[in-house]
This record gives sequence, C-alpha cells and structure tokens, in this order.
Amino acid sequence: MAARFELEGTVHQIDDIQTFSSGFSKREFVVEVEDGKFPQMIKFECVKDKTSLTDGLGKGDRVKVHFDIRGNEYKGRYFVNLNAWKIEKSGQGSGGGGFQDFDEGAPPSHLSEPPSGFDAEGDDIPF
Repeated sequence: MAARFELEGTVHQIDDIQTFSSGFSKREFVVEVEDGKFPQMIKFECVKDKTSLTDGLGKGDRVKVHFDIRGNEYKGRYFVNLNAWKIEKSGQGSGGGGFQDFDEGAPPSHLSEPPSGFDAEGDDIPF
C-alpha cells in the first residue's frame, strides 16, 4: 500500500477536466502553501471518478488535500504525480476553522497509462 499524505493550503488554480482518447480523464489543480518568504505552488491531479472532487472549490478557498505519490517510468523517463483522493474545504463562518469533507472515497489504484502527449524525442514534459 502506498503511503498517504495530506497538505493544507489555498486553492490557486483549477484546470478543466482533460479526457483522452483512451477514455482516461484527469483534472489538475494547484494549492499554494505558505513557506516563509516564498510560497510553494503544489500541483495535484484527480483522476477518473475523482475529477469531481474540485467541483465545489474556487480560487482562494482553504483546503486540506489527502493524496498519494505515484511514479512511473515511460520510455526511460520518470514521472511523479500527486494524486488527490480526498479534499476537505475549510468551514466557512464556523469560526473554528474546521474542514468539511468533499469525499470519503479510497485512493485510486495505481495508474499504468503513460502521460498523454508524451514525446520521447523532445525535452518537454507533457503535463
């Protein structure tokens, strides 16, 4: 079983859902985490049925993201993804600063599909 992680921050960006010819779909989003003088922009992805996790979120929302780290090799290149499987939104107006669950589902299974748009000859990362 893969290690599970969580991170708290502020939603910075939510991309549109990408659907590929194989039927695979994903949605990427960025969470800003305060880190002293230079905030960190951390990109996550939701895959398959988890793409709807970000539907109730907007830029500036405080969230706690539960995720797994996934890595794979494709044609001699290595890729790492932070796969979100649960997102909790900070409670609004509660004064307690608690988090509200967006999904209680289990983490997705390991993905074996290579990244879409991968060009083995080029230097560009496809995502």
